[in-house]
Amino acid sequence: MKKREINLIIFILILGIGIFCLFKYNLLTMTVSQGDEKNREIVTEPSDRKNSVEITEGSTYGELMSGAGIPAVTANEIYKTALDKYDLAKVKVGHFLELTFDKDSDNFKELVYKIDSEDELAVSYNISGEKATSTGEIAGSFTAEVRPIDYEVKIVTKKGEVKTSMYEAALENNIDERAIIELADAFQWTIDFALDPRVGDKFKFIYEERYLNGEYQMPGKILAGQYINDGKKYEVYYFEENKDNAGYFDENGNSVQKMFLKAPVAFRYISSGFTTGARYIEAFNISTGHRAIDYAATYGTPIRAVGDGTVIFAAYNGSYGNMVKIRHNGTYQTNYGHMSKFAVKRGVKVKQGDIIGYIGSTGLSTGPHLHYEMEKNGVKINALKEVMPPGQAIKDENKQRFFDEIKGWQEKLGK
Repeated sequence: MKKREINLIIFILILGIGIFCLFKYNLLTMTVSQGDEKNREIVTEPSDRKNSVEITEGSTYGELMSGAGIPAVTANEIYKTALDKYDLAKVKVGHFLELTFDKDSDNFKELVYKIDSEDELAVSYNISGEKATSTGEIAGSFTAEVRPIDYEVKIVTKKGEVKTSMYEAALENNIDERAIIELADAFQWTIDFALDPRVGDKFKFIYEERYLNGEYQMPGKILAGQYINDGKKYEVYYFEENKDNAGYFDENGNSVQKMFLKAPVAFRYISSGFTTGARYIEAFNISTGHRAIDYAATYGTPIRAVGDGTVIFAAYNGSYGNMVKIRHNGTYQTNYGHMSKFAVKRGVKVKQGDIIGYIGSTGLSTGPHLHYEMEKNGVKINALKEVMPPGQAIKDENKQRFFDEIKGWQEKLGK
């Protein structure tokens, strides 16, 4: 074999070995790179530490913050910063102080306290310059705000048929009892749930379900509802025409919110005590034309004013026992008898729905109940049959927007 051919073979062998080594190196580098990438994927960034402190009976804000490891000086700054928005000394038993601590320093970062179902207080610490020391010296600034709770909202549709009561029908259909109470409140100007429901009545409604961190919290707003009472259909739809006219309207855009509530006892207090065909007495005295309605309910059940007005009498009144009289205007007056105790005094102005007293059995009474009367121009009338004008209707120029908005709700309700 010639020397040139031998050199060529050697060159080819060396080139092959070089290519093989380069391939192995790239393969090894790629494997290491992929391994590093996997390692990066499983390495999680440190997160802020959170501590949920339950407010228990007898505990104070200061004690709760101290127990959570918040220095007294910091707790005091948080309190003073929040005071214009909410007094943290008034935190409620069963609620929580949600505390967040910085992931690096473990110093306080934010306090969140849910004031009610709609709003929460947030007090935040904003670092400026050096971080707060372990003794709690303030190196930054605190800010406070009351903000809406950021719920995740789901829209659901529920229905039921009354066999004993609407409340029982709700439970049979796995409906949150708080949602059925909200539905009754939407119909409270139209239906007296102590007296009106009948076996076979049907209801269907659309409402919000509120979630936090994926967990169900509570029902939200009733968006639309339908109640068929003794064959007659009633409908309500929530609509915000403007900031001054928002609430429930019927299918024609008329407000269902009237001058008087249909009943002086709210559904939430009678739902478990009344069933369909609940006892009531419509007494009639031919000589005086007197008519009244007796609401049988448990002792201490709250009694509410059916409309805005002024308390003109709040005292013991013979056979009526403890009695409250409210003048609503020059035409109407309502009277409430047999109370166990008063919640108002003579001369006080009340708003529709305000608690004015509690059911009892004072005066000429054989058991706890409310004796309810309505007077028109000084004459007692049958409140059940008095037709009240609706509130402010939707303006003509906004009705098409209303009709467009409720169209989808009506389809779901099966109108």
